[in-house]
Amino acid sequence: QTRFGAVMCCCGPCAMYRRSALMLLLDQYETQFFRGKPSDFGEDRHLTILMLKAGFRTEYVPDAIAATVVPDKLLPYLRQQLRWARSTYRDTLLGLHLLPGLDRYLTLDVLGQNLGPLLLAISSIAAIAQLALTDSVPWWTGLTIVVMTMVRCSVAALRAGELRFLGFALHTPINIFLLLPMKAYALCTLSNSDWLS
Repeated sequence: QTRFGAVMCCCGPCAMYRRSALMLLLDQYETQFFRGKPSDFGEDRHLTILMLKAGFRTEYVPDAIAATVVPDKLLPYLRQQLRWARSTYRDTLLGLHLLPGLDRYLTLDVLGQNLGPLLLAISSIAAIAQLALTDSVPWWTGLTIVVMTMVRCSVAALRAGELRFLGFALHTPINIFLLLPMKAYALCTLSNSDWLS
């Protein structure tokens, strides 16, 4: 995304903006609404979309050093993921019209980030249904999930130049059994703006 000057989400605690750019967008940023209600979660993604909409570039700086606090228990982690999922869906909807003007790769990337979990969810539900009905799961279902996971982890490991990213494959069961149901719930409750923290 940085190659095209359009990182789609500059994470809150790790982002810096030129003051002049921020001042131009401050009114829009402070008065964000979704479905007619004030919305104050996902503000980092929203600000990024506003910057891109105004014609500014957003870039990743690999040698920057930043720190943040992350959840260290399951319930706070799931609450964080719920906020992030709602924010991602909401601001993806708001930013879809920007994609054709940015780059075809970015359109593919954003669609992949949003459709990938949906396809994984459908595969998982189909596998569970088949298991319940026939006491077996087709080998290709498991193979598809493993291949998708390894391709994703391998791309991350190659791009980062670090083999440890292959370990992200261990996240797949968490993704399938915890995060996908939570993302489905987030999609059904987009208008709920509870901060949840």
